[in-house]
Amino acid sequence: MDKIIISGRKKLHGKVSISGAKNAALAILPAAALSDGVCRIENVPNISDITLMCKLLENIGVNVKMLNKSTIEIDPGNMRCEVASYEIMRNIRASCYLLGALLGKFNESKVYLPGGCDFGIRPIDQHLKGFKALGADYSLDAGMVQVRCDKLTGSNVYLDVVSVGATVNILLAAVKAEGLTVIENAAREPHIVDLANFLNCMGADIVGAGTDIIKIRGVKTLSGTNYSIIPDQIEAGTYLTIAAATAGDITIENITPKHLESITAKLKEIGVEIYEYGDSIRAKGNEDLKKCNVKTMPHPGFPTDMQPQITSLLSRAVGTSIVNEAVWDNRFRYIEELRRMGANISVDGRLAVIEGVKDLIGAPVKATDLRAGAALVIAGLSAKGKTIIEDIKHIERGYENMVEKLQSIGAEISKIRETDTQEEVG
Repeated sequence: MDKIIISGRKKLHGKVSISGAKNAALAILPAAALSDGVCRIENVPNISDITLMCKLLENIGVNVKMLNKSTIEIDPGNMRCEVASYEIMRNIRASCYLLGALLGKFNESKVYLPGGCDFGIRPIDQHLKGFKALGADYSLDAGMVQVRCDKLTGSNVYLDVVSVGATVNILLAAVKAEGLTVIENAAREPHIVDLANFLNCMGADIVGAGTDIIKIRGVKTLSGTNYSIIPDQIEAGTYLTIAAATAGDITIENITPKHLESITAKLKEIGVEIYEYGDSIRAKGNEDLKKCNVKTMPHPGFPTDMQPQITSLLSRAVGTSIVNEAVWDNRFRYIEELRRMGANISVDGRLAVIEGVKDLIGAPVKATDLRAGAALVIAGLSAKGKTIIEDIKHIERGYENMVEKLQSIGAEISKIRETDTQEEVG
């Protein structure tokens, strides 16, 4: 079992290059399977979730070739309409996108209910509502979902709640449906726009992505294409927060500053100096962090995937901060780990009340999910003493070479095996 060891209180300086967007890539890879040709996808992050998605596609006959560490070639010529491996699907939430991809390609799909981070009930009722509107029937039995139809036909779909997953799946199913599909109350996240742009590059007819109304006019065929994935908004936000937590001076490169506006606005409120350039942002932190209230919301609001990181930062801000998690239930499980490091945080339902402390103290902690793991890294970098983080498999699901990137800007951080940890702290 790998662990991360951090010796904190180092002011980090330098440049970090941001990888491709995890959430965009996890939608675009199954979307490529809708093609009648070969797709070459660039700027793919080298993370474990992508490895799992590639294995999942290979499991149903898709030929996946790694051309280099950030470029993947997808050839769906031998793709089969069959049930993919449960052992793979149970470990990745985005496996549910096979529902839309298989349905769009074969008018039938059958998959196990997906896994991923455990921070609340994440039903797929809105996904199924969209499929039904397009003419498909579905059944659920023993943890498996089966969707099928004779023909997919365009229709109006109103999502009762804004759902990224449902928006993705309906897009995948509707691109080859007959007629016009309109998704109302659609998700507006940058990776939704990226998916729509990718599908349009293959010959789809999609307008309105990035707004709450997306229109998809079905086409008969989709061709192969070359495409480069957008930079990862959440990875970028995490490194900006690290600059603030360490009173450092970090420039993050290969980004789209507009995607980060809700994050940089809060960091400025906390006292971070932000300088924006064409495709980079410089964040300059200081020792005195200001209190701040944060409420997570669908895009363009403050992203739920940045909530643990900002909470970790605010644990050392002067005064009382309140974080309202308005998107997911049970996303404060990591708070107990921050308390082990001396944070003074109380939780009441979806509210976290943070009384800032002068110092966090390094301690053994455990990552409970992907972004919680990032929050613990932030806490460890700003804490006095040594922090040991277990279950870093969660962190590696969404951050490419995080240890190496942090080392390059001056962090005293390393990844080691459990036996090495025992020798070091024994």
